[in-house]
Amino acid sequence: MKCPNCNVELVPGKRDGVDMEICASCKGMWLTRQELAQLEDEVFDFGDQEKGSLMLGSMPSTRKCPECGKLMRSFDYRFYDLQIDFCEELHGYWLTADEDKRVLELMKKEERNLGRKVLAEDRFAAHLRYLRSGSFMDRVRDLITEAMDPKPKPK
Repeated sequence: MKCPNCNVELVPGKRDGVDMEICASCKGMWLTRQELAQLEDEVFDFGDQEKGSLMLGSMPSTRKCPECGKLMRSFDYRFYDLQIDFCEELHGYWLTADEDKRVLELMKKEERNLGRKVLAEDRFAAHLRYLRSGSFMDRVRDLITEAMDPKPKPK
């Protein structure tokens, strides 16, 4: 396979604990879907359903897929300012030099955000349980009954 940037032969390598194809010249990386997921899991291993959407929308790229030679498309990785190229035939993803580090950084951010989200959901659930509790509902019912009572109140 040839590098989509500089047309140099890609060589097997390992970065961040993940086996991938690397360009010795520009240091770009070719990753399969599984390898990209493995890279993300180096930091955030809660499953894809917790990681969020991988891609929503894409635009044309000038790079060609190292495997099939078709023009790839690019997308904003998880809605961040990181553009990654991908093959529409699902052959893989092209990351330029050090974008693997940026993916790891963004996944750390996603993991922190998930912790905040879980805490907020737990607090909201506790609040709903309180609102649905018998004692709270009894007070609401008493207030409504009292407010709707046609009898005049003693002064």
